Amino acid sequence: MFNPKKVEEVIGIVFKDKNILKQAFTHRSYLNEKPDQDLSSNERLEFLGDAILEFWVSKTIFDYFCKYPEGLLTNFRSQVVYTQSLADIAQGLNLGQFLLLSVGEEKEGGRENPGLLANTFEALIGAIFQDQGLKVTEIFLEKNVLPRIRVVAKKKTLKDYKSRLQELVQDYHRVTPEYRLLSSQGPDHDRTFLVGVFINDRKLADGQGPSKQKAQQQAAQKAFKKLTLSKKN
Repeated sequence: MFNPKKVEEVIGIVFKDKNILKQAFTHRSYLNEKPDQDLSSNERLEFLGDAILEFWVSKTIFDYFCKYPEGLLTNFRSQVVYTQSLADIAQGLNLGQFLLLSVGEEKEGGRENPGLLANTFEALIGAIFQDQGLKVTEIFLEKNVLPRIRVVAKKKTLKDYKSRLQELVQDYHRVTPEYRLLSSQGPDHDRTFLVGVFINDRKLADGQGPSKQKAQQQAAQKAFKKLTLSKKN
């Protein structure tokens, strides 16, 4: 039995519409076993919550870290909003206990499933926004997601791959990686760039993307992983 009061105690928010709170915790598998109940799954709320979360995290790190370039901000955001990160936040709130699941999903460990927990957390964000508005949603995110942002900010892995590759190459080879445009295809409004990264005229990897910067990042990522793997072996 879903108990909205217990959920409200955990999240610190009293809902006007208890049904939307219940929807945030309703997995689609539950509906398959309860066709007679007038319920909707949490997928629409998850869609909304995902967009709100990405916007809020983007704006927060944009404001807090004024000197970070676009590539680093993108990497930063991805480390905050990826599945396991959101699942950790959901587990910290013990949201899994409130999930409405099918018997099969329950037996398969759905309450501890990182994907389900992450989706539920996003659905909860969407439900808070729908029921309480943006201000309350932002307070909830500041309380529950801002600590995660602070943790990520201290990680060495936060640096983008171009920065990490440059440090690695300079440590081992005493040179700076060189990026060369290998080709570009397509019309001006929809161009694809192929870029190679070289050390002493030896190509380590290549990458492609809709801009030279994104192509360079992909090439750097491939080269970094290739070099770090070779160092381990």
